[in-house]
Amino acid sequence: MKRAAIVVLMLMLAACAARRPAPVSERMPPATPPAAEALPAVPEAPVEKPVATHVVKKGDTMVSIALQYGLDYRELAAWNNITNPNRIEVNQVLVLAAPAGMAPPAAPVTTPLIQPGPPIEARPLANTPSSKVEPRGVKVPFSERSLAQMGAADPAAPFEAVPAPPPATPVAAARAEPERPPSTDSEDVDWMWPVKGKVLSSFTEASKGMDIAGRKGAPVLAAAGGRVVYAGVGLRGYGKLVIIKHNNTWLSAYAHNDNILVKEQQDVRKGQKIAEMGASDADQVKLHFEVRRQGRPVDPVKVLPGM
Repeated sequence: MKRAAIVVLMLMLAACAARRPAPVSERMPPATPPAAEALPAVPEAPVEKPVATHVVKKGDTMVSIALQYGLDYRELAAWNNITNPNRIEVNQVLVLAAPAGMAPPAAPVTTPLIQPGPPIEARPLANTPSSKVEPRGVKVPFSERSLAQMGAADPAAPFEAVPAPPPATPVAAARAEPERPPSTDSEDVDWMWPVKGKVLSSFTEASKGMDIAGRKGAPVLAAAGGRVVYAGVGLRGYGKLVIIKHNNTWLSAYAHNDNILVKEQQDVRKGQKIAEMGASDADQVKLHFEVRRQGRPVDPVKVLPGM
């Protein structure tokens, strides 16, 4: 009996010795994939705004185009690398703003101030080199179309637009309505009446301005300070004409003068005498006065102070 108990005890000890503890494995958190490196931000390319342009039409001149958009024809020529503003071509595309980074021209183009005799209307040349059509002058009604005759101060070399060969890609010439430079209405002008006299005719869409009566030789004053951008006889129907640019928005025009007392590119102050009243290219002594905003005619009464 005692022996049997010993055998049973030995069997139990053998069974316990045979059992090994299960291996212990440390549980590690799942490996986190390395964070992707942030790529440097790529700057967005600036969106270039379309540049306003004008497609030259038959009869256009550098000065008439500049007047249409309220610009200085000298700057307009410089922006388009035109060294001779007397020669532009039909279908030529002109930009109406300075190229980015372009400095003002050191020596702007110049034209004679006043030449005796009437301006000559530019007419297109024939397509064949051997044939030639001589330019001739005709009376043009006082209207918007007459602005096309602007700038022909030198009869020997009028500011003319001559036909060019058909362009290879006439995409730009197909644009019907050219865009205008952005408006800067914030540029206010302190206006005054250029002369004192009876208003002969008020502003209309056809006349583009107002006519004021006066006596020959009476002073014509600058209605506001600015710079003279044109002084000459290049626009039929306007006689001896002065145009003053007051800022990037406003300009004023003074027509039918007897004498012009200022030069192009001359700075003038408000109330300065710029001309003497006359009847050049008119039926009586009067001042035809225009105010233009971005080249568009505005009724002067809307900006002038009450008399």
